Amino acid sequence: MRVAPDLNAPRVLVLNASYEPLHVTSAKRAITLLQYGVAEVLEVSGDVVRSPSTILRVPSVIRLRRYVRRPRVHPVPFNRRNVLRRDTFACQYCGSEADLTLDHVFPRSRGGRHNWENVVTACRACNQRKGNRTPDEAGMPLRTRPRAPTFGVYAHGQFAHWQPEWAQYIGERG
Repeated sequence: MRVAPDLNAPRVLVLNASYEPLHVTSAKRAITLLQYGVAEVLEVSGDVVRSPSTILRVPSVIRLRRYVRRPRVHPVPFNRRNVLRRDTFACQYCGSEADLTLDHVFPRSRGGRHNWENVVTACRACNQRKGNRTPDEAGMPLRTRPRAPTFGVYAHGQFAHWQPEWAQYIGERG
C-alpha cells in the first residue's frame, strides 16, 4: 500500500443505488461521502490516506445508499477523441498504442458510413494493410465490435481515468 499522491484527482467511480454509473469523483469527495454514511465501498484501490490517528484505504468504486434521479443523458458526441476513448487508445486489430488513426470498418468508398458502428481506432500500419477492404477480406478480425457508447460521463472526459476494476460496473469493456 502506498500513500495516495493526490486526493483531488478524479479516480473514484460513483454508482447509483441501482449500480448504474453516475460519475467519477475525487478520493477526497468519496471519503467524505463514506464518512457521512451516504455511500458504501464496493472496491478499494491500493492507496491509503493517513492521519495521526487513522489509516483509511482509498476507495476505487463506491455506491450511493439512496437512489439519485439522473437527468436525461444526451448521446455521446461522435468525434475522434471519443472514438479513441471508446477503444481505450489501442488499435482494434493488433492492440498497438502507437501512431493511432481512425479506420472505417466498411470502407467509405464502398458506401460505409462515418458513425459509431463503422469507425474504429487503428494503428497506421494496420490501417494501411487493411486498405480499401473489409476486415474479413483483409483477414484482420476486430478485437471488439464497434458500437455507440452509453456511459454518460464518457463524453465529458471523466472516463479518461478508467480503472481496470471498474469494468464490471461500467459494462463498456466486457
